[in-house]
Amino acid sequence: MRPMTGRSILLLWLLAINPAVAAVDFMNDVKPLLSRLGCNGSACHGKAEGQNGFKLSVFGADPEGDYQSILKEARGRRITQAAPEASLFLRKATGEVGHGGGVRLQKGSREYEVLHDWIRGGLTFAEEKRPAMVALRMEPARAVLPFSARQPLKVIARYADGREADVTWQAVFHSNDVGMAKVDEQGEVTIGNSIGQTAVMARFQGKVSVFQAIVPRPGPKPTLPARPVHNFIDRHVDRHLTRLNVHPSGLTDDATFLRRAHLDLIGTLPTAAETEVFLKDTRKDKRAQLVEALMKRPEFADFWALKWSDLLRVDRLALGHENAFAYYQWIRGAMQDNRPLDQWTRELLTAEGPLQNQPAGFFYKVAAKPGEMAAMTSQVFLGVRITCAECHQHPYDQWTQQDYQGMRAFFAQVKYKKLGETEALLAEGDPKSKHPRTGAPIFPYALGTAMPEAAPEGDRRQALADWMTQPNNPWFARNLANRIWAHFMGRGLIEPVDDLRATNPPSNPELMTALAKALAENEYDLRAMIRLITASRTYQLSSEPNATNELDERNYSRALLRRLPAEVLLDAVSQVTGVEEKFHGVPAGVRAIQLWDSQVQHYFLKLFGRPARASVCECERAVGASIAQALHLMNSPELEAKLAHAGGHLGRLEQRHADDAALARQLYLTIYNREPNVAERERAVQHLGSRQGQRRKAAEDLAWAMLNSVEFIFNH
Repeated sequence: MRPMTGRSILLLWLLAINPAVAAVDFMNDVKPLLSRLGCNGSACHGKAEGQNGFKLSVFGADPEGDYQSILKEARGRRITQAAPEASLFLRKATGEVGHGGGVRLQKGSREYEVLHDWIRGGLTFAEEKRPAMVALRMEPARAVLPFSARQPLKVIARYADGREADVTWQAVFHSNDVGMAKVDEQGEVTIGNSIGQTAVMARFQGKVSVFQAIVPRPGPKPTLPARPVHNFIDRHVDRHLTRLNVHPSGLTDDATFLRRAHLDLIGTLPTAAETEVFLKDTRKDKRAQLVEALMKRPEFADFWALKWSDLLRVDRLALGHENAFAYYQWIRGAMQDNRPLDQWTRELLTAEGPLQNQPAGFFYKVAAKPGEMAAMTSQVFLGVRITCAECHQHPYDQWTQQDYQGMRAFFAQVKYKKLGETEALLAEGDPKSKHPRTGAPIFPYALGTAMPEAAPEGDRRQALADWMTQPNNPWFARNLANRIWAHFMGRGLIEPVDDLRATNPPSNPELMTALAKALAENEYDLRAMIRLITASRTYQLSSEPNATNELDERNYSRALLRRLPAEVLLDAVSQVTGVEEKFHGVPAGVRAIQLWDSQVQHYFLKLFGRPARASVCECERAVGASIAQALHLMNSPELEAKLAHAGGHLGRLEQRHADDAALARQLYLTIYNREPNVAERERAVQHLGSRQGQRRKAAEDLAWAMLNSVEFIFNH
């Protein structure tokens, strides 16, 4: 009996999928391999201009075009059907002929045999009798794995006739976090040395599947004391930390909570007087009472309006000064009135009429085209990125060009019209949308739903708003809950916070579901969500690590150090020095968190990462620390001038407190919002008394050193 060849094995594999099919075709066999081998990637033949005269659509978005390109372009010299092995298409890939992309195939390999048999078998585009693939799954779907472990994955495709096949060798793999888990082309996962949960994605024929790895801390489980549970947040976090063999840090002290809550809720430091009052307060619920008081202050609306102005692109360059200010005022009004998040989202999405009466309509003014409006809406309010689906299938999600066009069609009616000296936003007409590749008509439909047979009557955005804000929407509540959680905890349950997709699951799925449910049940009340999060033990944990969580920065076992946002840090410097910052073209007394215009020129704000609002991505705001920032704080003439200002806070403190210990205490209460410990007080007193006749200068030096410390620059 003759031994089986690779080609015979391939034939048996095809028969296993469907006994009626023995032919290899482009759509089911060749196209997936072009993705697997990277041929249609943006770094190779999939880039805009192609590579060396050969162009493929990115990730196979246009299979008909790719088919024609392979067969008919370059005078047909890429394919030699009479002698498949002589085809340039194969010889380049195997390295027999010079190839800029290197050797992509080994002669005699399974992949090579597929391409060879496709050429020999007649270059079939699509075999009609082959059943369509309907689902994809990975085995295992989830596993608990130790550091440095290896886990091979299997990708299984299920077809319309009920049959299944192992397509691991044809799938494309991607890790969401290569620091936690790397995956090779064969689907073998290698775990790193970080604690937490991560995901690896497989893509095949437009479908995706996910493997999740839970990586616990190595070593024996510690004996843990009982921990108080403030609300459901703590139960979900504790359950996950137990799986990870991690013990959370203890509760933070009152002084740190006071500072943290002020910075997170109103972007403003507490004063020395506020600090003293809070530290002396003996009420058991004083932390909850503090949160309530902060939410009633005008700075709350200022700070949260700043946050939403970044996302909603309050951009003077795009809108003009008067229009941008009106847009900002609408956002701030929503924050001040505590308008439910779903309500003002609907107001913004369906804004219509004169813009002087409907300033929410300026949201559409910063986007020039319906496609941009759709992409902005999806990313801000659903946390779903669809921009890349304009040209090709999303590489890490299910969205296609048709899905993108379906969302775009909701905004095709939007237009602006001059009404005397004002401008009005209108949604009118019945514009038609077509698939850019096939020309097929596309009617407006929301992500993850079926396309209807006709466009909705009237303003299509009303239908979108109805779908988006209904309780069972799969993204709206999760997106908003995740964004709010990330603001207070320094990291979203889903990261990046505006990249919600099946292939990017939350680090704690149960907590994510519970938070989204709570937000919806509380009728999208932002302040109710803030009460819930700040009341949890999880939010109130110390940033001091213990032996079990010193490597954990993903699972909320301790508070994370977070560098203060640019505006908050500048205001903090101005507050502790008692010298206001004057911004060019802005009235005196305006604080940085009140700057609605992101284009106001200011070196400090630019250096510390203020966004330009050119996009709706959270990533526009830089939150990392840099050498340039450190050098500025250490050497800034402007900062020195604030410290030495004759009418500044430092001078008043130095004159008011003749006792060095009392002065040191006031400096700590003012800058760090806490009492100094014994060692700190002794060092400060020694320094203040060490410069005869220059006590004021010594106080300035001490304050400057404190302003350059991690404790001041970071929220902890």
